[in-house]
Amino acid sequence: MGSSGTVRNPVAWKENVPCFRVRLCRSRVGQILCVKGRLIFNRPAYVRSLAGGALLLSIVLALCCGRYPLSPHRVVMVLGRLLHLWGGLDPVADAVVQQVRLPRVVAGILVGSALSCGGATYQAVLRNPLVSPDLLGVLSGSAFGAALMIVWGASPAWIQIGAFAGGVVAVGSGISISRLLPQGGLLTLLMGGLVANAVFTALLSLVKYTADPMDQLPAVVNWLLGTLSQTGWKELSWLTVPVLVLVSVLVLLAPLLDVLSLGDDEARSLGVPIQIMRPFVILLATLACAMTISMAGIIGWVGLLVPHISRMLAGAEHRRMMPVCALLGAAGVLLADTVSRSLTSGEVPLGIMTELFGALAFILVLRRLRGDAT
Repeated sequence: MGSSGTVRNPVAWKENVPCFRVRLCRSRVGQILCVKGRLIFNRPAYVRSLAGGALLLSIVLALCCGRYPLSPHRVVMVLGRLLHLWGGLDPVADAVVQQVRLPRVVAGILVGSALSCGGATYQAVLRNPLVSPDLLGVLSGSAFGAALMIVWGASPAWIQIGAFAGGVVAVGSGISISRLLPQGGLLTLLMGGLVANAVFTALLSLVKYTADPMDQLPAVVNWLLGTLSQTGWKELSWLTVPVLVLVSVLVLLAPLLDVLSLGDDEARSLGVPIQIMRPFVILLATLACAMTISMAGIIGWVGLLVPHISRMLAGAEHRRMMPVCALLGAAGVLLADTVSRSLTSGEVPLGIMTELFGALAFILVLRRLRGDAT
């Protein structure tokens, strides 16, 4: 509460954000990071710089590491030749960077930023920090659409279209079901999403049950595990601009997310049409998530975990945490993808790595929440 009597940070569940700054300032590392008892990256500019540095480091690692390691100098030379800054010839490095790793870097940035911003949007609109993109059915709907196209023998382009359409239809079905229930609100919206999620999960199981176990079923399971290996410049040519636009719009709508997180009565008193803006924001987040799922398959935990980490660093105000959320989400997916293709001679599916790392990181977040509560 400021001197004028106004609330500085209008977020309804701000008390759930752990305050670990005091504890960090007492540590040895905190003595370097703190000035007069306050973290030097407590300001939004420092937090964004920290997140941007993490993304830059993850890009460098993604371009250099893998089954064919490259030095940073060779990567810089390849990028310079790609931009026609200098000449030279290194066929192996050119092929590895331009045709294999650079498309994966772009895809990882798009997937991570879209899923993390989409998850933060869902959490703000539904006023629940434990909400993730799969709650309203976007993951199960996209999985059903892609699996159906695979069983029908469709081309990769139609598989992506089916995944995108399935995610949008699933969320639309959940919203439509919620409008049929009396006293519509957040609870009925969550109930509609749970119903849609259950229906499309059952349909996905039916498709897997009827799929050919020798050919179709392995393809369905491989897609569901999630990977960036199938994403090339052709897919990125029509997905990059829409995903960037949607993520940018979600970041720019951060003040609206702060208002929506207050509650229905408070938002109406501020002149926000809840019945219009809530479905609109959910639609934008759904489109962003569905596009990235159609590109990479099911990538779990990003939309749930990254918003929590962003709030821990930048605070609960969405105008501060949404840019950080996009940067950290992109960095996290890139790091997970780099590890997944560097561990063994084969490639561990990206979805497995994000599930593993996400679960371990979420345990640390819960420990932090418990420690701050006591």
